[in-house]
Amino acid sequence: MWWLIPVAAVLLFIAVLLIRTLRFTPKPAVPLQDGEEHFDRDAAVCNLQQLVRCKTVSYRDPALEDDAEFERLIALLPSLYPHVFEACSFERLPDRALLFCWQGRTDGDPAVLMAHYDVVPVEEDGWDKPPFEGLLENGVLWGRGTLDTKVTFNGILFAANHLIAQGFQPESTVYFAFSGGEEINGNGAANIVDWFEEHGITPSMVVDEGGGVVENVFPGVTAPCGLIGIAEKGMLNAQYRTTSTGGHASAPKPNAPIDRLAAACCKVLKHPFPYHITPPVAQMFDTLGRHSSFVFRMIFANLWLFKPVLNMLCKKSGGELNALMRTTVAFTQMNGSKAANVIPPHAELVANMRLNPYDTIDSALTYLRRTVGDDTVEITALDGMNPSRISTTDCEGWNKVACAVASTWKGCIVSPYLMVQCSDSRHYGRISDKVYRFSAMDLTSEERATIHGHNERIRVDALCRSVEFFIRLMRQC
Repeated sequence: MWWLIPVAAVLLFIAVLLIRTLRFTPKPAVPLQDGEEHFDRDAAVCNLQQLVRCKTVSYRDPALEDDAEFERLIALLPSLYPHVFEACSFERLPDRALLFCWQGRTDGDPAVLMAHYDVVPVEEDGWDKPPFEGLLENGVLWGRGTLDTKVTFNGILFAANHLIAQGFQPESTVYFAFSGGEEINGNGAANIVDWFEEHGITPSMVVDEGGGVVENVFPGVTAPCGLIGIAEKGMLNAQYRTTSTGGHASAPKPNAPIDRLAAACCKVLKHPFPYHITPPVAQMFDTLGRHSSFVFRMIFANLWLFKPVLNMLCKKSGGELNALMRTTVAFTQMNGSKAANVIPPHAELVANMRLNPYDTIDSALTYLRRTVGDDTVEITALDGMNPSRISTTDCEGWNKVACAVASTWKGCIVSPYLMVQCSDSRHYGRISDKVYRFSAMDLTSEERATIHGHNERIRVDALCRSVEFFIRLMRQC
């Protein structure tokens, strides 16, 4: 009868898995605000059209920028949002930073709502519609910045303008903080944070671009998901450089510069950075995993057992799920000989990396050098930034943002997540652990692909929901 012992152990093991899975049920729903929000939808669309028509393109070379277009946009604001300028103080800070202060009824810690009004360059030949005409056609507004992020710039100011016209005043002060150089990692947002520090201001919450309402982004979940970033990955542009004496390509010597760089590239790709379930990702799994199909619920309810399986799935699938789990490496640039028949005396390879919250610039460089294992390949940081501070979800700030998301997009599952891109909000980690990254839009994968790409555009319905979100959020401030 000795064989009954292993059989019983197996049955007990299976029972534990099943019980944990069956108990892994959805958390209580986020409370919703009552009522509908009514505002002038046509005016909201018209305002965004006018913002899009300002060619506020930022470049790392200031000589390429058209400062008059930035000034044109700023000059439009009093006519587009007149009640905001009546009720709020307005201050311009260095590096095209704009700061509005809407005084509250009490002296509680203020909220900060952020956006940036600069945009990335366009290749107009690749667009189906003009990128800076604000063309409205068949319920869709075309133009650079409609998604990133003039839509939220307009959403914040239009919502405030609407509420002020109704006689609303927030309980606590609200700041509107806008940058004109986010796309080039400019100092506008950092200068605003400096201003807050100098004035001893600690925000009760900060809301900037980030997640959105999306579908089909989590295994086994079919409902729309409202993803709110509570941290963002860091960024590192790592250069691999090697040298030689050069020579003629007709008689190549072994280990030429590009040969060594290619070998280094292959080693890094074959040995991905370690897999980590960081606190933002753990919270996302614990929220969305409970809404997943049975098989995936079993995985997320029993990660103590299935971590290797999840790691394998991430490495195999790549993309967004893999990016949540580890520091990623994307080789993007290579430079070698000036002629096809010349062995280059030196060659460079550049990888754009997004750093997991458990990594830093220094630790990532150490891992790369150890993995490549070739002292003739010099690996250095061209530029970068460490991962952001992780924000808490156990506070009123999170509850307010979650409530506004759930009330605007009824039926969506609100969840924390780790943002894999970078934003201006990282600067606020100096003064707050209540920084939330949510782009107030519901977007398809096709629409998301137009951000920084050709044919950026937004549905009018999505544009108006952005305004509704900020109205609902401001009513709680």
